Amino acid sequence: MAEITRVTVIGAGAMGSQIAMLAALAGCETTVVDIDEQRTDAALTKVRGTVARSVERGRLDAEQVEAALPRLTSSTDLAGSVRDADFVIEAIIEDLDAKRALFAELGRFAPADAIFATNSSSIVSSRLADVPKPGRVCNMHFFNPALVMQLVEVVGGAHTSPATIESAVRLAERMGKTPVVVKQEIFGFIANRIVGAIFDEAIALLEAGVATPEEIDTAVTKGLGHPIGPFALLDMTGIDVNVGIKRLEAQETGDPSRGPSRTLLDLEARGRLGKKSGRGFYEYGAQ
Repeated sequence: MAEITRVTVIGAGAMGSQIAMLAALAGCETTVVDIDEQRTDAALTKVRGTVARSVERGRLDAEQVEAALPRLTSSTDLAGSVRDADFVIEAIIEDLDAKRALFAELGRFAPADAIFATNSSSIVSSRLADVPKPGRVCNMHFFNPALVMQLVEVVGGAHTSPATIESAVRLAERMGKTPVVVKQEIFGFIANRIVGAIFDEAIALLEAGVATPEEIDTAVTKGLGHPIGPFALLDMTGIDVNVGIKRLEAQETGDPSRGPSRTLLDLEARGRLGKKSGRGFYEYGAQ
């Protein structure tokens, strides 16, 4: 199996830029691609600052970071950026049509043996595998923040070759992550299905008037030992993001009851989107 040396990450958001930095730290020549040059420049500036602070805190080796920084570049040229790629990781918005359009372009411009991975935890790769040689398509789901969180879920469908899974696992290990192979395509995979059940129960308790968000979060952190409570975590990931995930869950499962709760819909309608807007279940002030 050929060693992965060139990685392209599509999407310069928080996840995409951190995944790209992980690839550069793992020794890969890495390009992060987005349609907006200002966005890619801002993403690289931010992620470079993040790793610099990690060096100061002793979490990353200074020499490793110094060697990695020249390997990480940005571009707005999708075709040129994937032309020589060994491994492409998609980290754009959670929209099926947008992802399908992107994978169609990857099928046109990337090498015939390049592996295509989607970072999505809600759209399985079989929905995106209408490309030449679909055996090279899989999910490779990182967790936010990608530079810190250790787990990577690697998921293949019936279309995915064992070699593709092995390559994704090996790349995750080179990045210093702990890969878990999910053996079936299932909505939410493992970790998000479990945390989703916690979110659902926490909101049900709130809506029933059993306890406040603060009290439920305290019970989860102090009683179960979780590092963060469900309402604080919903705020951190974004209320609108979670509304979208619940809508997709209802669509994918065919069960309308799996859609977003009235509490989440109300918060979204009022613009209380969590930490990014300064207000969600909690107040955060200007962000």
